[in-house]
Amino acid sequence: MTEPLADPRARSWPEVVGLIPAAGQAKRLQPFPCSKELFPVGFTNDPKTGMPRPKVAAQYLLEKFKTAGVAKTFIVIREGKWDIPNYFQEGVGVGMSLAYLVIPGSLGPPDTLDRAYSFVAQYRIAFGFPDILFGPPDAYRHLIDQQERTGADVVLGLHRIEDPRIWDMVDSDDAGWVRAIVMKPASTMLTFGWCFAVWTPVFSEFLHRFLRADETKRTMGQLAHTANDPGGDLAVGVVFQEALKAGVRIQSVKFPHDEYLDIGTPDNLAKAVRQQAAG
Repeated sequence: MTEPLADPRARSWPEVVGLIPAAGQAKRLQPFPCSKELFPVGFTNDPKTGMPRPKVAAQYLLEKFKTAGVAKTFIVIREGKWDIPNYFQEGVGVGMSLAYLVIPGSLGPPDTLDRAYSFVAQYRIAFGFPDILFGPPDAYRHLIDQQERTGADVVLGLHRIEDPRIWDMVDSDDAGWVRAIVMKPASTMLTFGWCFAVWTPVFSEFLHRFLRADETKRTMGQLAHTANDPGGDLAVGVVFQEALKAGVRIQSVKFPHDEYLDIGTPDNLAKAVRQQAAG
């Protein structure tokens, strides 16, 4: 079992900032009228008028950041997805400061995240996919507390997964230390998979170096495979696997009674809209 630091709570931890990859093309949803991050999946009351207004997919994630005390978030977008900054602007509507990094393209979410390296390397990161809805509302607060308590480099938020064949499953011990990450297994006894994460500059540095390593470039065909990601992109779970092998200390927090939903498919998007409409 990986041992925590001698006295992690005595440290002065860096600020936590949000980091969201939004450079994808929503291939599973095409044709689509807007960036999937902005698709309305519910309603909220306007704080000024009190009138209901659409609540878009990414807002759920931003609200969780805010609940955990995150004051600023970096959103990495692909050229052409101008509707995202046009909608959220500087972040007044979600109660935090937002900044946008624009990139021409990406090899996948890890590459997208690393494009923000020079801006976020010194911070702790609250990371989430804008098209995965999950509970509870204070989920990131639990991960931040666990990170500070254990001194872990990464903390994964785990939910009970309905179909492990399409998810990154996690094996952890009774103390929460992650022993293995299994990518979309055809058969497994594991029941929990990760949906979101918090990490320290240790993992940001690992990610940055990993993507540039000669060994990574030589084996990219194996790492970025449809067995790990339906689109054949490099998956974040694969990088967590490699980080674990390299000695990066990964903790976890289980949320066995909270639901999750990947709205990146037409069926699940429709399901999310129905659930939100039902209250």
